[in-house]
Amino acid sequence: MEKEFATKAEEVESSLRKGSFHKTIFAKFCRAINEYNLIQPHDKIAVCISGGKDSMLMAKLFQELKRHNKIPFELVFLVMDPGYSPANRQLIENNLKLLNIPATFFTTEIFANVAQVEKSPCYLCARMRRGHLYHQAQLLGCNKIALGHHYDDVIETILMGMLYGGQVQTMMPKLYSRNFPGMELIRPMYLVREQDILHWRDTHQLTFIQCACKFTADNAHDEHNSKRKSVKQLIAQLKQNDPQIERNIFRSMENVNLATVITYKDKDGNYHNFQDDYHPKH
Repeated sequence: MEKEFATKAEEVESSLRKGSFHKTIFAKFCRAINEYNLIQPHDKIAVCISGGKDSMLMAKLFQELKRHNKIPFELVFLVMDPGYSPANRQLIENNLKLLNIPATFFTTEIFANVAQVEKSPCYLCARMRRGHLYHQAQLLGCNKIALGHHYDDVIETILMGMLYGGQVQTMMPKLYSRNFPGMELIRPMYLVREQDILHWRDTHQLTFIQCACKFTADNAHDEHNSKRKSVKQLIAQLKQNDPQIERNIFRSMENVNLATVITYKDKDGNYHNFQDDYHPKH
């Protein structure tokens, strides 16, 4: 059985290192790290593993990056159990062993607490998870946490903000924590497409947990999930007529012209209106 685990891990690593997923996944992972300057020498990064496909793949990508050792940095593979069922907890542990990922576990009661909340439980759950991850990462001496959000998460967030939040914003590739001084969040999967992650999962015949939250399972029409699903469907429909639609949505956050924005907020939270400096040119 141990030999089988090692074989699967080696198979996955080979596909990322020089195989079919080097260009579509590993190269894009490295590109995001370089383009957004996500890792500095002597960082200690908590790679946060939820048990889903994205975070498990991210862990393998970090292991591969560490092998190159061009930048001296440390890794801690961190798994928070927010109240998983025994079956889901076992699946996570089995996958970690299968993929040869040495992880540190800690337990919280987030699922039990969120189950008592009627409005926006998924939003609250995400905030609570992040807070616990920051705290545990700090205790382990880390200065960064890495989350597995990918390219499709980014463009969906952009449209969700516009259509449902009445605002123009994006999911940033990195940001400093407001509540945990000295801690930074990075998203090295920022340029990796979900379809490629799914292809990676299916090619290697891997099975991962989904959300695993009983509350979500019992409330399939949770507002946040329903909106994200609608936006995902909208993007798929638009893509049928314009294959570049996803790229254009992503690039729109890199091509903001403030001269054509009515009102915007700067990094200090101050609002600016186009009429502030609107005057005739001589």
